[in-house]
Amino acid sequence: MDTPDIGGRRWLILALGVLAQASQATVINGVAFLIPTLNQEGGFTLAQAGTLAGAPILGGVFTLVVWGAIADRFGERLALAAGLGIAAVVMGLASATTSLDLSRTASAALLGLLLMCAGAGAVSANSASGRVVVGWFPPHQRGLAMGIRQMSVPLGVAAGALVIPTLAGDHGIAWALAFPMLACGLAAVACAVGVVDPPPPGRAEAERAGVLGNPYRSSMSLTRIHLASILLVVPQYVVWTYALVWLIADRGWDEVGAGLVITAAQILGALGRVVTGAWSDRVGSRLGPMRIVAISVVVSMVALSVTAWTDSAIAVGVLLVASILTSAPNGLAFTAVAEIAGPFWGGRALGIQNTGQFVFAAAVGPVFGGLIAAVGFPAAFALAAIAPAAAVPVVPKD
Repeated sequence: MDTPDIGGRRWLILALGVLAQASQATVINGVAFLIPTLNQEGGFTLAQAGTLAGAPILGGVFTLVVWGAIADRFGERLALAAGLGIAAVVMGLASATTSLDLSRTASAALLGLLLMCAGAGAVSANSASGRVVVGWFPPHQRGLAMGIRQMSVPLGVAAGALVIPTLAGDHGIAWALAFPMLACGLAAVACAVGVVDPPPPGRAEAERAGVLGNPYRSSMSLTRIHLASILLVVPQYVVWTYALVWLIADRGWDEVGAGLVITAAQILGALGRVVTGAWSDRVGSRLGPMRIVAISVVVSMVALSVTAWTDSAIAVGVLLVASILTSAPNGLAFTAVAEIAGPFWGGRALGIQNTGQFVFAAAVGPVFGGLIAAVGFPAAFALAAIAPAAAVPVVPKD
């Protein structure tokens, strides 16, 4: 099946996909940057604050496949605009609730519920913007295009790391929560105006190409990619969720300096996703590079554990490397899933891909918060290396 030609506009649509996914990341991942404020000023334990940080991820678990099905059936434009619009409205409500005179328990429960609902809307970007890339870009450019699209997540996390702790420290949690509200609102409007849905192939053409049937019945490749991605998301979210806390609590950094380090780490991680995507185009494989990157993740997490335990001067540098490597496999896995699933199953397959990842990512906050409190950061970093080690043999061969 030939990729439709719309000239240079495909790059504008890709840019809108990047904006959508980056805005989503300010909701899904941005709340983690409130953990120090919630812990030190809000009176919550580290595990409780980590649970609130994981609430948007948990909310997304319930709707990822639904948004994928909506994208498959009605198009990416509707899914993106509706989901991000919902997230913007609910984050506005979450911001407003912080001024209510409620008990700590009631406030936490209400905030957690609203954050779950915001995450449930924001994750529309995960399935839909990925289908846009695969629909408009030819195979020899998809790795690069999906790498650019996937760089949006660390860019969104970087924006959150730069803005949210500063707003929380200077103006309070309400202003910090208003930032993702504005980001999602802007992205919703932009996608509604600028995204063009790629035309699906005709049914007869799809039958000839073999992309109409359920891809899960013909091969275990998708299932194995999903499982490997679940395992690889554990160290990624350990670093994303607790690197800021580690720098402040263990290394003695202030919020601004720590936020700048995390911002730099996320920007480098974004560039890493582009490089790995272009690499996969060059070698004509998504899964071979994914396996190599998984091995490098194991090495980086062990190195982070050792340097944190010895209080080494290079520990922060190792953190930057770990941030790059732990985020690198996502674009490769997403491209492989979308290509294998095809245009009639791509949205649902990407939704299933993210659902498994989000379940484990949501557990990272409370589980590793408790582990860090019990055994410290170095041991927790070492334990996080077990999951990517298990992922290496699971990645299927091309």
